[in-house]
Amino acid sequence: MNHIVTVQDAVTAFEPWMEPTDAELDAIEQEMPLILAGVDLVDAQIIALDRTPNELDNRRIRRAHRRVLAAHRELANRTAGATLPGGAA
Repeated sequence: MNHIVTVQDAVTAFEPWMEPTDAELDAIEQEMPLILAGVDLVDAQIIALDRTPNELDNRRIRRAHRRVLAAHRELANRTAGATLPGGAA
């Protein structure tokens, strides 16, 4: 009996070119407050899925949504300030 064997490498998932670069890791680090705020919003929405949302659930969702908006605003302001050349005119 002849065995059929593939010719490619056994595992390519750990190749060095597949790892995130330092720039990508820095971008993820800058976006982490927005990511965590989004997770909190999804958690608040999941809690309210199984039942009719009460006032506490509605407040929790509104607060989480405001945190997402605030984190998005801060990220946008930080990146806009970093890309604008020059100083005050």
